[in-house]
Amino acid sequence: MIVAIASGKGGTGKTTVAVNLALSLASRNGSASRGDPGDEECGPLFLDCDVEEPNAALFLRPTIRERREVGQMVPEVDLDACTACGRCAEVCQYHAIAVIGKKVLIFSEMCHGCGSCALNCPTGAIREVLHPMGTIERGQAGGIAFAQGTMNVGEAMAVPIIRQLKGWAIPPDHGDRPIILDAPPGTACPVVESMRKTDVALMVTEPTPFGLHDLRLAVEVARDELGLPVGVVINRDGVGDCGVDAYCAEEGIPILMRIPLDRRIAEAYSEGVSLVEQLPAYRERFQALYQQIVQLAAKAPSRHLQAG
Repeated sequence: MIVAIASGKGGTGKTTVAVNLALSLASRNGSASRGDPGDEECGPLFLDCDVEEPNAALFLRPTIRERREVGQMVPEVDLDACTACGRCAEVCQYHAIAVIGKKVLIFSEMCHGCGSCALNCPTGAIREVLHPMGTIERGQAGGIAFAQGTMNVGEAMAVPIIRQLKGWAIPPDHGDRPIILDAPPGTACPVVESMRKTDVALMVTEPTPFGLHDLRLAVEVARDELGLPVGVVINRDGVGDCGVDAYCAEEGIPILMRIPLDRRIAEAYSEGVSLVEQLPAYRERFQALYQQIVQLAAKAPSRHLQAG
């Protein structure tokens, strides 16, 4: 079971929900202590896909065991073999190559690594080399297997890092193992890549006009574009208005959990303490949330329109 926890905007509590869900599931397996590795094969797997600003590690405090550099292949031109015919620039859909006179300019920050330029070069003057874009890491946080990606400063595209993080950390035979993806905020390409080939999208929002506006956009991406069943968690419940409730009722989207506006939760968060550590009664609530997520996925028709 792969659950993408997302939100249309930043600051809604997405990481709070993701971290506490993982900790509660590890506790259910009897391996919540950070000193107890538990069963790494069946305990929850947590991926921090917010590679521009990963922060789940501040709460889970994992021990990192593996780290690797990642990036994508970009073109390199052999000027001795190049005839400056311009074919490479013609086939590049992202305008990452320009041929000016006898010079070939490569804009690696715009390249998507599709390989068309090398494939179509009539003289074979283009080869692909690795352009480092960031790092991916994995390790253990008690009974939680942990992985995260971090994008290098100055890079423009997070998608290649997220794609390689998921491919590296998620085993192909994961079965029913709980896998929690903490997606980036927003509705752009990094969010789409994080939610791609997951089973459920859990949207975290707040009951305000801004929260509702961005929730609508996120639901359009997850449900309407990717074909995912969607559930909602309302954080800071008790502020704002009833707009989110009305929207969810109108769209048939279940509200699976409400987290009240509580100073104790905010104080714990500011100190890097999880909600379930500060208020242990929430463990059962998050475990119940996961069961509702499983039921939501089971009711969904066969889909994965996003495969590919």
